[in-house]
Amino acid sequence: MKKNSLSKTDKPSKADLQAACGKTVPDIIAPRLKVLFVGINPGLYSGAVGHHFARPGNRFWPVLFKAGFTSRQLSPREERELIPCGYGITNIVSRSTASAAELDPEELLAGGRLLAAKVKRYRPHIVAVLGLQAFRIAFGQPKAGFGPREERIGTSKLWVLPNPSGLNASYQLRALTRLFRLVRLAAE
Repeated sequence: MKKNSLSKTDKPSKADLQAACGKTVPDIIAPRLKVLFVGINPGLYSGAVGHHFARPGNRFWPVLFKAGFTSRQLSPREERELIPCGYGITNIVSRSTASAAELDPEELLAGGRLLAAKVKRYRPHIVAVLGLQAFRIAFGQPKAGFGPREERIGTSKLWVLPNPSGLNASYQLRALTRLFRLVRLAAE
């Protein structure tokens, strides 16, 4: 993966965002985490800057703080600070796109298989998939809903949470925080 050339204060330009199409963002992962958060796939902003949930307006970082996962609100550039707290981040599909709608069902299914292998290798206590529709497709469960799942991936418990993207107007910050807090409590 090519190292991004943006400084810590630069915002990606339109050209940077276009060039980010297909780039990957490294996993934030370690063995036996309390919770492994699983995004659908990186957006172009994340691909351009090389950090998860980096687009301004994404509510992932505020929700983690408000739900008690972190003692302060981290920025995407501080994502590695999650590991000592027992948390990590990966994605169902690794390539950056302008929208998750660009992912076809076969790519999500393949991503689900790769994710399952990764989870069996790293054995987090809880796997929290952030995006209901992507979960349904990736794991072949068209009727799945939010919350804890009865099935597991290896020994890891499985939860489905709403996508924290600012574009997901169905869930406001308070509702997201409440659902994320349930995962944190289950991981203790």
